[in-house]
Amino acid sequence: MTESNVERIVHVKDITGGPGALGLLGYGLPIILVSLANAGLIESGSMILGMIIFYGGIAQFTAGMMEWKKGNTFGLTAYGSYGLFWLSFAALLILPELGLATGIGGSGALAAYLAVWGVFTVILFIGSLKMSRALQFVLGTLALVFFLEAAGAATGITSITVLAGYVGIISGFSAVYTAFAPIMNDIYGKTVAPLG
Repeated sequence: MTESNVERIVHVKDITGGPGALGLLGYGLPIILVSLANAGLIESGSMILGMIIFYGGIAQFTAGMMEWKKGNTFGLTAYGSYGLFWLSFAALLILPELGLATGIGGSGALAAYLAVWGVFTVILFIGSLKMSRALQFVLGTLALVFFLEAAGAATGITSITVLAGYVGIISGFSAVYTAFAPIMNDIYGKTVAPLG
């Protein structure tokens, strides 16, 4: 066997940081603000729209692309898709204001949009059953938020949207916890914030 016929395998250790915390925070913080508005606890406005576009959309999409680099198809699909959800949601609000679209298309169209995202989230929830309980809780409550929002849009019953707001607040804070737990555990070198 000559030197040219020898196959060489080189293992490269990945020492880059994990993008999961950024992805979870890109969901958690914007949904808390949107949900506070849906629950009627704060007014919606440019502050929420800015958070949706930059932290919800761009940061979460970026986390998805970083998951691709790590070889994590679940993270790529989840963070990338939800980042694009936030950007598309912002576009639904902005395009009519710019005169580039006629509007969302009525309550039925908005309900369908939200329900489709709810179905997508249920599929991810099923995938998360092999992952931490904390992530399962985030995705389970997020699916509930989408379906409640869809029901509120379809029926026009404000109390359903308010309920979705309160569930969204819980879901958002659970995402924040799920994001910070591995960071704190890594910093302290032991489990100080369990994920289940």
